[in-house]
Amino acid sequence: MNKRIGIIGSGTAGLQLAYSLKNDFDVTLLHYEEADDIRREKIRSTQVHFRPTRDREHRFHMPETDAAPSIKTIHFNMGQQKLFVGRLTGAATSVDQRMAYSNAMDDLAEQGVSLRKARVSRNEIKDLAESYDLLIDATGKSGPLLPFPVEAGLTPFDAPQRKCIVGYFTGVAPVEPVGISITVLPGVGEMFEIPALTEQGAVTILFIEALPEGMLDAFKGVRSAQEFEERMKSMLQENFPAIYGRVDPDHFALVDEAAFLQTAITPVIRRPYLMLNGTLVLGCGDSVFLADPITGQGCNTASYCAEQLYESLMAHKESPWDEEVGIDYWKRTRPYLAAVTEWTNAMTGPMPEHIVQMLMQAATDQQIADKVAHWFEKPSKAHEAFFQQTY
Repeated sequence: MNKRIGIIGSGTAGLQLAYSLKNDFDVTLLHYEEADDIRREKIRSTQVHFRPTRDREHRFHMPETDAAPSIKTIHFNMGQQKLFVGRLTGAATSVDQRMAYSNAMDDLAEQGVSLRKARVSRNEIKDLAESYDLLIDATGKSGPLLPFPVEAGLTPFDAPQRKCIVGYFTGVAPVEPVGISITVLPGVGEMFEIPALTEQGAVTILFIEALPEGMLDAFKGVRSAQEFEERMKSMLQENFPAIYGRVDPDHFALVDEAAFLQTAITPVIRRPYLMLNGTLVLGCGDSVFLADPITGQGCNTASYCAEQLYESLMAHKESPWDEEVGIDYWKRTRPYLAAVTEWTNAMTGPMPEHIVQMLMQAATDQQIADKVAHWFEKPSKAHEAFFQQTY
């Protein structure tokens, strides 16, 4: 008899785990929203799936969206100065999570995976654990459901370092060559432009990371789509003239009334395993590995750790699933998480002088520009540049 796995959550981590584990185990995906509900809801976040994540999705035969813009470059601007365009090693894509998640849920159901609608509460988790050989908490930013212990060495903050302001817009011509554009306003925050695909077609994601109470933290009290559009337009005029120069005023609008978001995240890393009344419980994705989105690694980290969780379970497929499996999973993921977390946390503060110098050198050295772009595909390289000063 196949071992029984309950996966709580239908985001990046939960869905990839369902695809990777469904052929070897009896998998149930517990979700609290139907696919059609997700399609109609507010946007969840920003998302860029870099090449390693896309390779993992291909490995586990997850749905692909050929119509998504092919992201091949990273444009970097310091203030109003364009510094360089770095080339990625492979194409990245960004697909509205409302579209991606709902399509994947429908596909899993068609393949015979058990999808159970249930909003699991903390006081129900013990009873739920009795039905499975393994529970996986992939509840995302709303989690975790259980007290996975905080890793103090990787959790230096007790408050958000940025306000996150996101909108999916039409009427913004993409940068050329097509890619992600990053504009850093030192001491104020950052603006990211991301070409993306929604069910309504192509959009440009405008994503502001604002220092709390700073100049870009100007969306307080904004509640409606119209207010958000007007505030973003004035923000572009005042602080990002290069972007505003690519705006078509007659078509600048949110792609739908639910295509905007404001949030703030306190980064926290937790040890992702514990035993609950004899049942192993593992955490994966934002429920246990929550970072500021400034480096665009949330969904990519979730995908990486989901693959490592899969590898741990396959390595222990014939043995009891106890704390040793959790220890193995943590050993596999911790070095990667340390690199991502320490790089991301460093990016929320003033850039080290040697990094500023590297970025300036990249303006005249394409090889260095490409290496900076590769940070987003392989965070260990970013960590080496920041903390070992090797590039």
